[in-house]
Formats: sequence, structure tokens, C-alpha cells
Amino acid sequence: TQHPFKKSYGLVQKVQFHPKKPWLFVATQRYIRVYNLIQQELINKLLPGVKWISSMDVHPQGDNVLIGSYDKRLCWFDMDLSAKPYKTLRYHTSAVRNATFHRTLPLFASCSDDGTLNIFHGMVYDTLDQNPLIVPLKSFKAHEVVDSLGALSCEFHPTMPWVFSCGSSGGEYVLKLFS
Repeated sequence: TQHPFKKSYGLVQKVQFHPKKPWLFVATQRYIRVYNLIQQELINKLLPGVKWISSMDVHPQGDNVLIGSYDKRLCWFDMDLSAKPYKTLRYHTSAVRNATFHRTLPLFASCSDDGTLNIFHGMVYDTLDQNPLIVPLKSFKAHEVVDSLGALSCEFHPTMPWVFSCGSSGGEYVLKLFS
């Protein structure tokens, strides 16, 4: 048993392991802290500049982090560049509920309380001299807004370019597939 945290730094929103290194990403309300579990120390603190983080996902290669926020922003971090967002995307008109990377393809998605599901191309290069390429691809009106809630979550299929979303539609909560 290890205790890498000396004290609490706010409300924890999401915790995720690095895909290749013994690192732990902890998203609190305003910041993302990256801990090395072997050395039991803080190695990085990402500063998104948002009021409340709603979701976080780590790219399969591990050097990029995607966060969604309740103040309508989607932030892409390149940890090799800076502790501040490489790109802040504002494609939603309500709170971003979830943001996720595809595990094998250069895609990422976000869904929001405005009922939309946005799909982006996000190419990460192996060389450090090229920044990530981010291109918006498609915006779906995926779900109806009921009681200020729209699309609640989205997730990619592990191998295919399919994305699932869940939210309200026709007065019921449904799961939808977009291919």
C-alpha cells in the first residue's frame, strides 16, 4: 500500500493511469496533477484555466491529455510542450460532459448538455518537432435536451471508428451508435 497524496487538493473528478508509465493522473475541480507512483511524488501540474473539470482522458501514447469542462470548453494538453493547454476548443453551447480518445485511430470525441456529439481528428506525431494536428470532423445532434441534460457520455469502439453516446431521446434515456 502506498500513500502518494499528503493532503487533498480539491474534489476529485477523475483518476486515470498512464498507458505506459507508472504515472497516475488525478483531475480535481480545477487542476490535473500527475504523480509518479514509483517515486511517490508529483511530477507535473496541468493548469487548464477552467472553472470545473468534468472529464479527462489520456491519449494511448501517453503524452497528451484531453479534458472537458462544465464551462463549455474542451482542452488538449501536450505534456511535452507546456502545463497550459495546447489548444482550447469551444464547439459546445453547454457543459461538456465527456471527452474521450479512440484507442487505435487518430480520433477523439466530446459530448455536451446541448445534446451534441462532436468528432475530431487528432493526429499525434512521434517527433517532437511537430505539434498535434486537430481538425473538427462532424457534429451530431445526438440527443434531446431534457431538464438541462443532453448527451451524458460518449465512448469509442475499441477497434472500429464507431462512437456510442447516451442521453435523452423521445422522453427516454437511450444509447446511440454513430458510425
